[in-house]
Amino acid sequence: FNTQDMETQLNWKKGFFKSTCEIHSREKMIGKLKENIWSNTATGELNGNLISFRPKGFTKQKTLIIDTVKNELLGEIDFNAFMTKATIRMGDKVFKWKYDNWLNTKWSIHDSEETLVHYSGSSLKGKISASTGDNLLTLTGLYLINYYWQTVAVVLVAALLPIYLAILQ
Repeated sequence: FNTQDMETQLNWKKGFFKSTCEIHSREKMIGKLKENIWSNTATGELNGNLISFRPKGFTKQKTLIIDTVKNELLGEIDFNAFMTKATIRMGDKVFKWKYDNWLNTKWSIHDSEETLVHYSGSSLKGKISASTGDNLLTLTGLYLINYYWQTVAVVLVAALLPIYLAILQ
């Protein structure tokens, strides 16, 4: 995975009710993130790097980051109880993912010294500004954003379904 320092501007877009999020650089598709909603797994590609995200556990949620080609563990993600923050561990490096505003439309990944990747947008589209060329880290942040939006959708359906069914009776 490329880890050289550079400023990168990317965009993502995902159709309504679609499971694939496309990643673009200057209108050219350079990657994608494909989710399996039923298992919360995802596979991603960015600039030729192929990885998969595999959740483990139920009460203490953790996600493994796997190199799809070599089938080796690259890192893991630990979520806080409210899914508002996550710790990303890759080898001996530790990163933090968090919301940057109360509307939950801006997120960032940072290490102990600086913010490395900024994200802004919604569940359907957004922008990425990265000061690192680390494709794995950039793709992991996008996975976390999509995972968050999936969780929000499930909670909303669970909360609104009883109301809807009550109205139908």
